[in-house]
Amino acid sequence: MDNIAVVNPEFADLYMEEAYNPYRSCIQGLANEPITVRGLLRRADDFLCNEAGFAGLGDYSLDAIVARLAANRPRVVIIQGSPDHPAHMFDHEHTLRAAARIWQNGGVPFTFGIPVICDGTAQSNIGQSYSLASRNHTAMAVNINFEGHSYHAAYVLSGCDKTPTGILSGLASADRARRQPARGTAPVWAIFVPAHVLKGGAIPKRTRQKLQAIQDAAVAAGDSQLADDIEENCHYILQCSSDEAFLGLLMRAEEYGLISHPEAEQILNELAAATCDDKGGICAFNGTGNSSRTLVAALGFVPAEAELLTDEASTDVVQHNVDLLFRMFNKPEYAVCNLLEKNYANAIRIHGATGSSSNLMLHMPCVMRHAGFDVSLFDYARVRDAHAVPDVFAHSLTEGRDTFVLAQQAQQGLHHGMTSLFKVLSDLGVPMDLDAPTVAGLTWRQRVAAIPAAVSPQLPQEKSVIRIQPIRAISGTDVMRGNFFSSCTLKVAGMSTESYNRFNGRVFLVRYYENEIDCNEEMRATNFIERLAALPALTPELLAALRRFNGAPEDQSVHAMIEQGSLSFAFVIAGQGPKAFGMPEMFAPSQNLRHHGVVEKTSIMITDGRYSGVTKGACVGHMVPEAYEGGGIGALVDGDLLWVQLSERRIDLLDARVFVAGGLEVLSEAPLVARASLVAQRRDRIEQRQLQVAACSMMDNVTDAEYGVVPLAVHKRARLPWPVPASV
Repeated sequence: MDNIAVVNPEFADLYMEEAYNPYRSCIQGLANEPITVRGLLRRADDFLCNEAGFAGLGDYSLDAIVARLAANRPRVVIIQGSPDHPAHMFDHEHTLRAAARIWQNGGVPFTFGIPVICDGTAQSNIGQSYSLASRNHTAMAVNINFEGHSYHAAYVLSGCDKTPTGILSGLASADRARRQPARGTAPVWAIFVPAHVLKGGAIPKRTRQKLQAIQDAAVAAGDSQLADDIEENCHYILQCSSDEAFLGLLMRAEEYGLISHPEAEQILNELAAATCDDKGGICAFNGTGNSSRTLVAALGFVPAEAELLTDEASTDVVQHNVDLLFRMFNKPEYAVCNLLEKNYANAIRIHGATGSSSNLMLHMPCVMRHAGFDVSLFDYARVRDAHAVPDVFAHSLTEGRDTFVLAQQAQQGLHHGMTSLFKVLSDLGVPMDLDAPTVAGLTWRQRVAAIPAAVSPQLPQEKSVIRIQPIRAISGTDVMRGNFFSSCTLKVAGMSTESYNRFNGRVFLVRYYENEIDCNEEMRATNFIERLAALPALTPELLAALRRFNGAPEDQSVHAMIEQGSLSFAFVIAGQGPKAFGMPEMFAPSQNLRHHGVVEKTSIMITDGRYSGVTKGACVGHMVPEAYEGGGIGALVDGDLLWVQLSERRIDLLDARVFVAGGLEVLSEAPLVARASLVAQRRDRIEQRQLQVAACSMMDNVTDAEYGVVPLAVHKRARLPWPVPASV
C-alpha cells in the first residue's frame, strides 16, 4: 500500500489492473488535471462539512492527487446534466456527494456536464428536430471526454428523454474500443442513478372554475363534445403533456368565440405555473423519461436503492452507489458491454410488460450497436414473438397510479421496483434470464430471492402500479409490416383492449398531411368534422363500399359515418423522418386526436416521425423507409385505403377500385412510379423545410429507424452477433 490516505479500508488496496496508465506515461494529464480534482473536492468539503456523519476528506492536496493518478487509482467521472432541465436541478449537490465518496474510497473524482434538451419544452417548435440528434451528439460528447481524459468508470446522473441512452451509448462505444489488445486498458464500468420523480401538479380551483365556464358555454352553443373533451382532460394529473392538450382545446373554444385570446392565454399561464413541483425531477407520466429509467434498471445498471426516489439522493444513498461501483472494478463481467449483452432480452420483455415509450424502439438498438452488437428492430420482434409478455403495469394518470405514486410505494417498501417486475414475470412463466449480472454485484436470481414478495400484501392490488397477475394479454409495442413500407411500430400498450379489437381488420381512409403544422391546424378547427366530410375523395361509390364493408345502413350520412365509425381515418403525417426533419415527435397531433372525442374512437395516426412516450391511442410511427428516402408513405394521397390487421401485425394499401367493386385486394407495392411527379414535388418541399434546421444538427449520415438511427460509422462497426439466450 502506498502513502495515500484512504478513509474506507475496503478499497485500501484497490488499483486498476491494466497495462497502460496515461497519467504515468504522459506528464501532461498529470500536470493539467489535479487542479480540477482539487477544486471539485474543495467544493464537496465545503458542502458536506456540517453534515452529520461526514467523515471528512483527509489530504486532498495536489501532491496527494498526483500520487493517486500516478499509482493508477480508479479515475471516476460523474456525468451530470444541464440545470435548465427539471431532472437535473440538483445534479450539483449530487455530484459533490459522489465526488467526496470517490475520494474517500481511494479514487480520483472528476465531473463533466452535458446539455440536456427537454422534449416537453421542445414540443411544437423547431427544437423537436434536434431532439433525436441530441442523443447521437450526447453519445459522441460523452465518448470524447471519457476517452480523452482516460476515465475508468462513470457515475451517471441519469435524467430524461434521450440522455440516458445517449450516455450509455457513448460509454458502450468506449468499452468496445478498449477491448482491442493494442489499447492495453481496462474496460469501462458504470452506474446509473436516475433523477427522482417529479410530483404532478393539480389544476388550481380558480382555473378549474374558468374551464367549467367554458364547458357550460360550449354546451349552450351546441358543442357538447368540446365540453366532454375538456372534462376528460381535467381528470389527468397536471403535467406538461396535459397542458398541451388544454392548448388545443382552448384554441377550439377561442375559435367558437366562447373565450377571448387573452382569456385563453391567462388560463394556460395559470396551468403552467401549477404544473411542476419545485423539487424538479422526471415527469410522472410513463413517457420516455421514466421509460429510460426503466430501461437502464432492466439492463442492470441501477442500484435498487436509487431506482425510484421521490427527492434528491441523500448522502447515504450516494455513498452506497459509489461503493457498489468500486466493488465492480477489475471484474470484467460487470463491464458495460457485458451487462448489455446479458440483459438485453430482459430489457425487451420489461419494456413490453411496462408499456414503455415507443421511442425506446429506436434507443435500444442504438445502445446495442454502439456496444458493437449487430442488433436491429427485428431482434426486438424476435424476442417479443418468442414468448408472450403480459401487461403487468397498471400505470394511470387519472386513477392515482402515476410514476410518483410508484416511487412512493417503493419508498414505503411495498414493492422493490425492477426486482419486483422480474419476480412477477418469472412467476408468470416469462423466460427472464435471472442469471444475468447487475451493478449490485448480484444476479437477478439473487435479487429476486432476497425479496419476500413482489408486492406487499399490505398494498391492495387495485392501488398497486405493479400487478402480480396479468392485466391483459396484449402489451408493449408491436413491429408492423406492410406492402408499402418495410417496418413501423405501434404501441399497443397505449390502446385500450376495446380499441384494439375495434381497429383490428378495419379499413381506414387516408387523410394526408405533409407536416404536423397542417395536421394541427385542421384538427384544432371547430369545423374539423365538416372538413373531413367534404374531402373530394369521398365519392358516392367509395362511401357505399365503406358502408357495405362496415355494415352501416345504406342511407347513413357522411357525418353519421364519421361520428359512428363506419368511416374511419388514417391521419398520415409524412416527411418527418430522421433525414428529412430530424424525426420530431408528433405529440401535438396525437394529443389533438386523443382529446377529440369523435375521431379518437375510430381513427389512427401514421408517421415516419416519432411520438412522445406519453402518447395514447392508435399511433403508428417510425415508418421505414421514410418519405424523404422514397418510402411508400410519401406516395399516399387523400382517399387511399389502408387495411389494418393488428393481430397479423400488418398495414396494407388496398386496390381502391377492387374495394369499390366489393372486393378486398392488397396492392403488390406502393404507387411510387405512378405518382412519381407528386413524390418529387413533395421531396422538393421537404428540402425547403429542412433549411429551418441548423446544418450542424442535420442527421444525414445515419441509419434508418430499423437500426436505431445511429451514425453510419457506428452501424458499420456493429458486427458482433448478439447471442439470444436459449430461453428465447
